[in-house]
Amino acid sequence: MRENTRCVRAPAEGGYAAAVAALEGAAAPENVAGKAFASGDAALAAVLLTFLRGGTHVIAPAPGAGVIANVLGRFGVSADFVDTGNLSSVRQAVRGNTKIIYVETLSDTAVADLRGLYRLARETGAMLVVDSTLATPIVCRPLEHGADLVLHSTGTLLGDREGGVVVGRHDLMHRLTDDLGAPLSRADEPALLGALETLTLRIRRRCATAMEFVAAVAKHPAVVAVGYPGLPHHPGHHLARQLFDSGPEGTRFGSRVSITPRGDADDLVKSLRLIGNSTTAVRRGTAVLFTIGLEDVEDLVADVTRALDSQAG
Repeated sequence: MRENTRCVRAPAEGGYAAAVAALEGAAAPENVAGKAFASGDAALAAVLLTFLRGGTHVIAPAPGAGVIANVLGRFGVSADFVDTGNLSSVRQAVRGNTKIIYVETLSDTAVADLRGLYRLARETGAMLVVDSTLATPIVCRPLEHGADLVLHSTGTLLGDREGGVVVGRHDLMHRLTDDLGAPLSRADEPALLGALETLTLRIRRRCATAMEFVAAVAKHPAVVAVGYPGLPHHPGHHLARQLFDSGPEGTRFGSRVSITPRGDADDLVKSLRLIGNSTTAVRRGTAVLFTIGLEDVEDLVADVTRALDSQAG
């Protein structure tokens, strides 16, 4: 864990993908390259279609990426969807034909044990592919912990334009297929590059706000549970402290927060007024998932408190 204050500008060649690779690979054991796609799904599909064949097996996060659940089975690829934040669950799912272990650095419920997953991948001959969209390289860089490839969906935190990017060792990136016909639009590249220049400031602000937001909202009597790796009782808290960067604001635990209200989760989302701008909120089951943005924390807390009060009333 260390302070990350990188400010990235585009390398002379390679554009956006090379700039993301410079972030993710700054302290990686080998030089890395990147390739940009039109969406996060396109980036994932390119990885899977390049490195999987009929008769192979992939492990992926529950409830599973759509391209894995809906497409690969047609080509004879089998999959198990497990809690990839639980190393034991991943280990139990490994088969002799497992070729890819696909996990998320950070989710609303879990922090991936990247070092343990690296050891497991090497023991079994599988590739470790990590979706680090919710972490960004300002929080964690999985290549430093043994990942083979790292993916991002750009529209979530890296920038405000839809896209996807894959980074990894040159030998793997050289094999990555271009046959999907889904490259990143050149028209979107300047805006995405510009967003990288402010990435450190934006992510530091989001992480600090998320910590204050959780601490305040958790006290509301209409809240049953909150989920955030920055909370000491979160199952991934200790692991996050080992893997994630820190700065003047403390360890960066990301900006994804889950809140389980006593009332209906759908009603809570519909009652929010401010949220939906930089900060977003969606229902998943009985919980509401917040991705904390750049608004003042006082405004966010007031908005959620008002919505929770309306449910209680």
